[in-house]
Amino acid sequence: MREIRSVCVYCGSSSQVPAAYFEAARTLGKLLADKRIRCIYGAGGQGLMGTLADTVMQNGGEITGIIPQFMYDNGWCHPALKEVEITPDIHSRKKRMATLADGVIALPGGCGTLEELLEIITWKQLGLHTKPIVLLNTDGYYDPLITLLDRAVEQRFMRTEHRRIWQIAATPEEAVEALYTAPEWDRTLSKLAAI
Repeated sequence: MREIRSVCVYCGSSSQVPAAYFEAARTLGKLLADKRIRCIYGAGGQGLMGTLADTVMQNGGEITGIIPQFMYDNGWCHPALKEVEITPDIHSRKKRMATLADGVIALPGGCGTLEELLEIITWKQLGLHTKPIVLLNTDGYYDPLITLLDRAVEQRFMRTEHRRIWQIAATPEEAVEALYTAPEWDRTLSKLAAI
């Protein structure tokens, strides 16, 4: 079983989303704290981001926020974070988050979360990243994206082998377990990126 010391969590910052997503963020935050897995996230203080961070900290866990300078200047950083890294831009933020983590979990989120998730899937497809990627599909949130990814395979924009890039979990418990049980990704499979 692989060692997981830290996980990058992508999630939304909206405070207006369904309660089930907040519950998933709380459960995931507690699991990470209990398992001594450092949470690497985008440093936000609102929405699922804020709930995740609050729960990790309330349960004695470790958390690192990574935020671009312009977001920090706008006051979007969680005020209680003890460990914050400020990057020059959003691109370096995403690279830093991926570099620090032993895996990725995507909670529900909007365009920013979807963009981060699809970028890390692309990096793995190209062999730039080999760590586990887990979609936490609370209440079927990611069903339309999963259908689209399946269609990309069916229409031969991706290969069947690429379905192993990501794992799908219905609960936070399953998501954390998937970090350990996801199949190893071979960088040499990047040659399959071209069809």
